[in-house]
Amino acid sequence: MKTLDDVDVKGKTVLVRADINAPCEKGHVTSDKRIMACWPTLKELREKGAKTVVLGHQGRAGKADFISMIEHMHVMEKGTGEKFTFIEDVMGSYAREQIKKMKDGDIIFLDNVRFMAEEKLKLDSAGHAQSNMVQRLAPLADLFVGDHFSVSHRSHASVVGFAHVLPSVAGRLMEKEYVATSTVLDEPERPCIFILGGVKPEDSIRVMENSLKRKKVDSVLTCGLIGELFMVAKGDDIGSPNMDTLRKSGVYDYFERAKHMLERYNDHIEVPVDVAVTKEAKRVDVKPNGELNDMIKDIGDETIKRYCNIIRDAKTICMNGPAGVYENPVFAKGTNKIFECIKQNKNFSLLGGGHTSSAVAALGYKPEDFSYLSLAGGALISRLGGEELPGVEALLHAPSRKKM
Repeated sequence: MKTLDDVDVKGKTVLVRADINAPCEKGHVTSDKRIMACWPTLKELREKGAKTVVLGHQGRAGKADFISMIEHMHVMEKGTGEKFTFIEDVMGSYAREQIKKMKDGDIIFLDNVRFMAEEKLKLDSAGHAQSNMVQRLAPLADLFVGDHFSVSHRSHASVVGFAHVLPSVAGRLMEKEYVATSTVLDEPERPCIFILGGVKPEDSIRVMENSLKRKKVDSVLTCGLIGELFMVAKGDDIGSPNMDTLRKSGVYDYFERAKHMLERYNDHIEVPVDVAVTKEAKRVDVKPNGELNDMIKDIGDETIKRYCNIIRDAKTICMNGPAGVYENPVFAKGTNKIFECIKQNKNFSLLGGGHTSSAVAALGYKPEDFSYLSLAGGALISRLGGEELPGVEALLHAPSRKKM
């Protein structure tokens, strides 16, 4: 994958597809994490004298967070102390004229690409290259920069179309995400472990199946509802209240797959040996032995100790999903201890997913406490699950063009 190191951008018009999609409330952005994560790429392009045009999306049609990108531009201005220009348009005549008038170092933000219905049509890169957006904007540009790992699992016009017709490279954020995930997936230093928790069984099952099948992981530590599912698959009695939760949440639908994985990869899958519940308003650790009639809210102390011993010896660590109800300080213990052990390990660690990132912040950790904290959700799971990402593939296989 080519990066900004491979091109001279001075005086060139550069289209940057950034993923600055952010949480919103009442029409206003409430987190600047993804927005500011794209600044290193934009800053480098400005300093190197490029004319930079930023494309991004926010939300989905019909949802409350389906808003203009002007809010995102203002968030970046506040975070950087820089000034940019906003165009309330994506590909119309006014937007195109303003792009033609740009000077070296200028940065323009275009409006939400999802305001264009063609953005989300189900087409491949060649099909999207024929879209109005690509056909109108590409002739004005010399280079396409993909800095959109978090949305790269979507074959959308702005994600894959430009790479089909323009010289294309990865932005700094895309580069970091790609390198971090490749470190875990391709030839990880062993022992390699995955810690999978949270409440999304499909995500965890996909990641487990891919990593175990490829023999790239030595141990998978399960926790959260995923841990409960594997406890049941192992034959443990987690009590009727917890079984009801597994069934109502749809997690139990994956019982047969979990059971099959245990039968095939039992030596590589770690299942909680005790869990934490509330009894008489206190945290109590219990074994899954038929007397578990309270809701499970965390992994227990014995499991924490067991998991931390494995983490301490690991050379490559990947974590997606918290170990328990970390929002409650009483039941944040499992997630907190795991974070602390990963931090102390000092070897390569990749943490990702929305709930994991939220837990990192809520428990007082910083991104620099780990090797890499991914801001991606679906794209990260798709890549760890062995799927090809259209946005990544478009950059890897972008045709060579003489325009640069």
